[in-house]
Amino acid sequence: MGEPYAFFQGQYMPLKDAKIGILTQALHYGTACFGGIRGNWDAEKKHLCLFRMKDHYRRQLDACKILNISLPYDADALCELTVETVKRSGFKENIYCRPLAYKSSEAIGVKLHGLEDDFFVIATTLGPYLGTGGIKCCTSSWRRVSDSQISPRGKITGIYVNSALAKTDANRAGFDEAIMLNENGHVSEGSGENIFVVMKGQLITPAPYDSILLGITRDTVMQLAKNELGVDTIERSIDRSELYVADEAFFTGTATNVAPISSVDQRTIGTGDTGPLTAKLQKLFNEVALGRNPKYSEWYTFVKPQ
Repeated sequence: MGEPYAFFQGQYMPLKDAKIGILTQALHYGTACFGGIRGNWDAEKKHLCLFRMKDHYRRQLDACKILNISLPYDADALCELTVETVKRSGFKENIYCRPLAYKSSEAIGVKLHGLEDDFFVIATTLGPYLGTGGIKCCTSSWRRVSDSQISPRGKITGIYVNSALAKTDANRAGFDEAIMLNENGHVSEGSGENIFVVMKGQLITPAPYDSILLGITRDTVMQLAKNELGVDTIERSIDRSELYVADEAFFTGTATNVAPISSVDQRTIGTGDTGPLTAKLQKLFNEVALGRNPKYSEWYTFVKPQ
């Protein structure tokens, strides 16, 4: 059995021992950015595969620039800290790593300058985020925050209040997930996932200018579609009504992997079952994320638990 572990304030320790003060600036104002890295357990080879870890940290360091967070680590060093944390956790099952860079000063005041910065990473477990069946969605009345408000290009903690409002409203109304529109009324993403649709054989996803997170899983699926299936992805604005007439739709995300959408606003997508292209991409992604395809070896970091 493993134990949730953390690298925190320059030390490795069990997660239960990692604490921050109640005056920590990031707690009050959302001045932090996080990541999410999956580690898939290969029972045959007895190791974990941390998937596209360096790409996750490159994106997080970009978000740090937006928040004026300066860390004494580059992406390689952050990967090393994460590997050691995972080793010490001892998990021999699928894991989830949560890194956070944050304004660590214990100070009241809304600003980004003149504050201390810090970083921690947690290795723990996370069950299925959206379940395993077809996902029932509704269009949220909450609009996705735009780049002119808070940049959606990084996982900035404060922006996720926007997502939490949409998610809770959807769940309380009996849906599994919300789909958010941007300020122009175009489809943006789920509360914590990117979205794809299939229409007349074309794979389509919202473009970066539609207030989306540039997801690592999103990019992985686009590459797999092209390299393995010969299918190019069209990045363009998607109208809400296009969701209703799509042949297939699915979410992507680190916590979600590739998850089929069965309905939107009580309208069945396609047959309501996992569509053929979605099923192929789901299978490809699950195989690649386990770390067994040498074509994508640059995406893999293998870790043997202690």
